[in-house]
Amino acid sequence: MSKMSHINVIEKYEEHRVAIQNLLSSILGCFADEKMFEQNQTELAKVVDSLCSYYPFVSLLYLLDADGKQICQNVPGSHFKNHPKIGLGVDRSNRPYFLLAKKTTGVVVTEPYLSSVRRELCLSTCIKVDHEDGSTKGYIVLDIDVSATLSFLTGDSRRIHFEPYFKAIYSLIVLGLFSVALVLLYAAGLECLKVVRSLTSPEQVMEIPFGVVIYLTLALAIFDLGKTTLEEEVLLYKDILRHSSTRRTITRFIAVIIIAVSIEALLMIFKFALNGGGEHIIEAVWIIIAAALLLVSLGVYVYLGSKAEGMLLKNNGNSKKRHDKGVEINKH
Repeated sequence: MSKMSHINVIEKYEEHRVAIQNLLSSILGCFADEKMFEQNQTELAKVVDSLCSYYPFVSLLYLLDADGKQICQNVPGSHFKNHPKIGLGVDRSNRPYFLLAKKTTGVVVTEPYLSSVRRELCLSTCIKVDHEDGSTKGYIVLDIDVSATLSFLTGDSRRIHFEPYFKAIYSLIVLGLFSVALVLLYAAGLECLKVVRSLTSPEQVMEIPFGVVIYLTLALAIFDLGKTTLEEEVLLYKDILRHSSTRRTITRFIAVIIIAVSIEALLMIFKFALNGGGEHIIEAVWIIIAAALLLVSLGVYVYLGSKAEGMLLKNNGNSKKRHDKGVEINKH
């Protein structure tokens, strides 16, 4: 449940590209007006704060003149007050959003890029505002935080506030698992001492070190379980809305169980064979069969899950193609 990496943000943006662009076009198209260029810095700040009450992912607003020069300071959104209020007089005529907006009358949206201020992925949306005689009055530009936009669209905004508590609880659980693994390693060490004493003392019967292997196997399984929990729930970003993320977690947990069960079954076979308890070997065989069935079931689950996600991505790709085709038709 760590923070989304830039790769995760871009991947999710590609999935929701059409919805994001339509939303931003509707936002900027609704309040873009000539009167915006007549307002002072305080009035612009009120406009942005009002906008942020509905769309908390709005990061920044600023205005450009007809030549692409910024005619006001950066107006940060209410959730991004750490933005420095600079930018007045900066020439932005070479920026992609300006070059795109200059050629069209609609809203243009850039691809995600790394913000020079916040070091987070953002995108800019821009619209050209004309005078009544058709000449260009200026441009209104909104900077959008991509990660916050994705959280807003997917309904994941509230869960983010609880993530620190989730991480703390998972960290305590992992600490407990690692403590148990250390106790088992200590027990394995004691068993090793017993075996060494039986080898060095002729009067003692030599002990077969099955206990050592059992303790070490259990320690390995529990440690691997704790490590998997730490990586999946604390260190790595986990997209709970994507099936592949859940499938990865289940696969890792089941794999740990299968390995532990298989090793225990082999130990049972060796123990019964060496101690002459051959009539109990069938019990170990049944455990091996159960582990094999678990492995087969896991393979079927992973295969069906990947097929289902592939079909979903294909459908999303077809929808995007139909949307792009519709846009091209409308342009012509």
